Amino acid sequence: MSLSEERFSPLRQIGTYVLVSILSAVLTLSALWAFPNPLLSRLQAALPSIEAPAAVSSADQSDAAIAPQPISPKAEAIKTITRSFVASAVQRVGPAVVRIDTERTITANPGPVFSDPFFRDFFGDGSFYGQPKEYRQRGEGSGFVIDSNGIILTNAHVVSGADTVMVTLKDGRQLKGKVRGIDEPSDLAVVKVDGKNLPVAPLGRSTDLEVGDWAIALGNPLGLDNTVTLGIISTLNRSSAQIGIPDKRLDFIQTDAAINPGNSGGPLVNDRGEVIGINTAIRADAQGIGFAIPIDKAKAIKDVLAKGEKVQHPYVGVRMLSLTPELARQSNSDPNSPMTVPEIKGVLVVQVIPNSPAAKAGIRRGDVVTEVEGQAVTTAEQLQSAVERSKINQPLKFTLQRGEQTQELTVKPGELQSAAASE
Repeated sequence: MSLSEERFSPLRQIGTYVLVSILSAVLTLSALWAFPNPLLSRLQAALPSIEAPAAVSSADQSDAAIAPQPISPKAEAIKTITRSFVASAVQRVGPAVVRIDTERTITANPGPVFSDPFFRDFFGDGSFYGQPKEYRQRGEGSGFVIDSNGIILTNAHVVSGADTVMVTLKDGRQLKGKVRGIDEPSDLAVVKVDGKNLPVAPLGRSTDLEVGDWAIALGNPLGLDNTVTLGIISTLNRSSAQIGIPDKRLDFIQTDAAINPGNSGGPLVNDRGEVIGINTAIRADAQGIGFAIPIDKAKAIKDVLAKGEKVQHPYVGVRMLSLTPELARQSNSDPNSPMTVPEIKGVLVVQVIPNSPAAKAGIRRGDVVTEVEGQAVTTAEQLQSAVERSKINQPLKFTLQRGEQTQELTVKPGELQSAAASE
């Protein structure tokens, strides 16, 4: 290599470096122009100081620390999407759920021992032991507002016989309640408080329910206010006789949503936050089974109760049993059976109440009812429903089997509460 070439070699290398740098800059700028977001994100991650000023005062730092950070629409959408349907349903109906505290006076009579003259003389006629005792019994339950002016729906057994009723709203307000109406056969009651613009629970339709639908129970179980439990509809049209309360005129919604003492009168809600039932009963011998009154039943009588009027329940005055040919053959094969039963499908009359509409119409023990108003009945629940749909003192035609004969009798249903009062 000549001296001149050695002299210009460093200059050539410097020129090459400059050219490469210029080409790199051009390529980088072209890439930023074509794909700005990914590259900028990487640059920001690699060089976080690009966004921040070189120096900030302490006052600026303080303001930056306390300034609220705006929430992007995307974050709000994610928050909305991730909220469960249970939370949305509870938010809709929860403000209308109330706690109901009651007090009633209970009178306890002394036992038969203290009625004996010997013990009365021993303790003295005015002794403490010989006098009836009175004490105050406290109870608690739940309910929900169905009218913004203070109409509350609950169970009859929550407020029946109560001397005082106190209603606590979810916001903590306590209002004195007055029992407007009670219907024992359906276990429903209406309580009125003086309130304006109260939150109202939206009412759904229990006839739209299917087994497996979601069920959310709200109330104040065991004194634990504002409690929510979740389950499903286990079955529909569970008769009151099947769950051990034959004195009621109800077909219950069965659910596995936890219902405990104190839940009574609270709402059972669907996944849209609509009331589909009123939590009512549990079975002491079962776990994970609770029962609610269908809301359609409450809709039919709530206005009557709110007016302080009595709900009429037709009755005929028989105790009955669903009969199948197999059960009839089993009974007839028993030498100790008190009667011979027709081996057919229908409703067996096992007792007729004296002076009842059934007794006056000529219905007898051992009769098997097969039709009511021309409609076949094969279960006691079907016969009970047919009577419940009838009208008081309006003729109701029964077709029944008596021994080998088929007979038709006309029964005029009476009023259930009047009959109970006369017994």
